[in-house]
Amino acid sequence: MKKEIARAIKVVLFLLAGVLLLWLAFRSVDFPKLIDGLKEANYYWLILSLFFGLLAYLSRTRRWQLLIYPLGYAPSFWHTFHSLILGYMANLALPRIGEITRCVALGKKEKMPVDQLIGTVIIERTIDLLSVLVFLVILILTSGALINEFLLTHFLNPFKEKVLNLFGFTWIIWVIIALCFLIPLVLIIRYRKNLRKLNFFAKTFDLIKGVINGLKTITKLDRKWEFIGHTVFIWLNYALMTWVVVFAIESTSDITFLQSFFILVIGSLAMSAPVQGGIGAFHYFVSRGLAVVHGVNLEDGLVYALLTHESQIIFVLIIGTISFFALFGRRFSRDSASDPETDTPD
Repeated sequence: MKKEIARAIKVVLFLLAGVLLLWLAFRSVDFPKLIDGLKEANYYWLILSLFFGLLAYLSRTRRWQLLIYPLGYAPSFWHTFHSLILGYMANLALPRIGEITRCVALGKKEKMPVDQLIGTVIIERTIDLLSVLVFLVILILTSGALINEFLLTHFLNPFKEKVLNLFGFTWIIWVIIALCFLIPLVLIIRYRKNLRKLNFFAKTFDLIKGVINGLKTITKLDRKWEFIGHTVFIWLNYALMTWVVVFAIESTSDITFLQSFFILVIGSLAMSAPVQGGIGAFHYFVSRGLAVVHGVNLEDGLVYALLTHESQIIFVLIIGTISFFALFGRRFSRDSASDPETDTPD
């Protein structure tokens, strides 16, 4: 009972956080202009975007299979695909629950140990995180001024004037950010043995150890180059999925493929925020990112964010429902047939 209450509280808190972010994203919007932008958008480009998204899901399915093979199991492609999509759909209800959901779904369907499947998902998510960090480093090296402006405008404004007045240098903000990460990290490493006595840190350290061990297993994969190829293919499709939507809106239609990588990175980081399906976080950061990268007005930036985010959400709900019945529809039909009505005539 306590677990159910705690889970319900989490759902509500995450939802409230999403609503707050939505309010921040839309608070200064000219809604008639936003509605006009949605009406004038070319929705055919969304079909192409969803196609690239589907290719990424299919490639993810195969990549997950490659991680499962060393465990001694060979799940079918479509069972793996349907379980993956169910996980994405579950994330719309509660952040990160999808990782567990897809493992449970595939484990039940293929009679596989769920805990080992969770290990493969941890590896997969680690690779995705590293991929985003690589893109972020490349952007910092090639477009550092844009990222600096974005962070200053939308994250550090409350401290900007005080810091600049005190030190007179913009770079000091980056030093402060670095120290905020490095100091806790050094303290954790220094006192890790004592911290292990606390349940939270013990689980965190075990998780990090599992991730490191998981990364080592990638080098032992029989098809490591296929795994790397699918990782590249997945992110290429994510990039194309992000880029083609710009052509749906006149004011963003001249954004180049390389410029859209900035949106891909901040959008990926926003989707990892602890809110259902990145709601609010994606809309806020992408619309403001478009303003920084290309000077797009707020309304058109939100039109882009709405088209991209909501089309993917609807797509996941549709194919997620299909996946659910593909995996468990027959089972429910069988259960219903085995429990005939017991009503007796009057």
